Amino acid sequence: MPSYLALLRGINVGGRNKVPMQALRGQLADLGYQQVTTYIASGNVLLASNDDAASIGSRIEAALTDHFDLDDELVKVLVLDRAQLQAVVEHRPDNFGERPDLYHSDAIFLMGIDRDTALSAFRPREGIDTVWAGDGVIYSQRLSAELTKSRLSAIAASPLYKSMTIRSWKTTQKLWDLLPG
Repeated sequence: MPSYLALLRGINVGGRNKVPMQALRGQLADLGYQQVTTYIASGNVLLASNDDAASIGSRIEAALTDHFDLDDELVKVLVLDRAQLQAVVEHRPDNFGERPDLYHSDAIFLMGIDRDTALSAFRPREGIDTVWAGDGVIYSQRLSAELTKSRLSAIAASPLYKSMTIRSWKTTQKLWDLLPG
């Protein structure tokens, strides 16, 4: 049975849209998904299913808004298969994420938006922010010593932000390690 990573956007962020992970795992198991596990409480779900990624995403999105008290305008689900997540990890820019002492690195997953459109929401500050377009992802790196000067947080004001979900590079790598092969 194929393994998938479901990235849930808009839950357990800033005290809003609270979804207990045990209840989420139970709800997804009730939908028939197998080997349901979560990683940290920020919307990372690993599961197995014979359904395709689009069907899984639609069903999870519906279950979230039907069974939990959520602002459903914020909630969106992106489901990646193993090959898609592998491509994100393997095709990262050279040296991306390899200097956590110097840079804060994020994978910004795109949800129904192309990378050129998504890039228009970014205005990297020279010497502080760097962004690269990938396949279904924007790689973002910020100079840790200058985080308060980074413009990454400005994308939250863009309407395009509703079509993105951000994971730290460390979390992205851990999810890759946890996704069964």
